[in-house]
This record gives sequence, structure tokens and C-alpha cells, in this order.
Amino acid sequence: QVQLTESGGASVQAGGSLRLSCLASGLAVARYSVAWFRRAPGNEREFVAAYFRTGHNKYYSDPVKGRFTISRDGTKNTVTLEMNGLKPEDTAVYYCAADNSLILSTLRSPNAYDYWGQGTQVTVSS
Repeated sequence: QVQLTESGGASVQAGGSLRLSCLASGLAVARYSVAWFRRAPGNEREFVAAYFRTGHNKYYSDPVKGRFTISRDGTKNTVTLEMNGLKPEDTAVYYCAADNSLILSTLRSPNAYDYWGQGTQVTVSS
């Protein structure tokens, strides 16, 4: 049974930093495409960052490029998202997702992922 469990969400002031973690069970993060998405109130789920299942390239959305860093640890079976220079517009519920069959062109599409965590709230105040 696959389970993804996010943690690390909190309320911070603009300019601050947070580190989100996603602990996976029932799958190996090193062999899956793994991603972070977020959903702000009233908005659709939005791609944030990802690894494709092969290779070590990291993919980011333009709004977070240069501020956020995705990493994965095959030993601990975790995926983390380091978030620096947080802005109020980063406020959202952040979700971890995984899939082992999506193609690279669909990496940024939430519909391509089979497995999801329950989400963790990040609130950035100005």
C-alpha cells in the first residue's frame, strides 16, 4: 500500500524559509517521478517542483525557480522541498505526488500522478 506523508508546513513571515518533507512508503522515491504541487484557495493545483523517475534533473515552475530546491533521499525514502525567500503568494496547501509511468512531457500535470499525500499548509504573511 502506497502512502505519502507530508510534514513541515507552518506560518512564517515573508522572506522566511521552510523545509517540507514527504515520507514515502510502499514505493521507492528513487525509481518514481516525484513532485511537489500546491493549491492556493480558489485556485487549481499548481506544479512546483519535480524529479523525473530517471536521471537527476530537477524541474521547477517559474514562480519558485531560484528560491525553492527539491531533493530526494533514497536511503530515507523521502523527498524534501527547501523554500527560501517565501512570499505571501506562496501561501497554499503543498502536496507530494508520485508516479512510475508518466512521461516527461506530463511531469508538470497533476493528472499524471497516481499517488498523493494529504497536504501540508504553508502560510506566508507580509
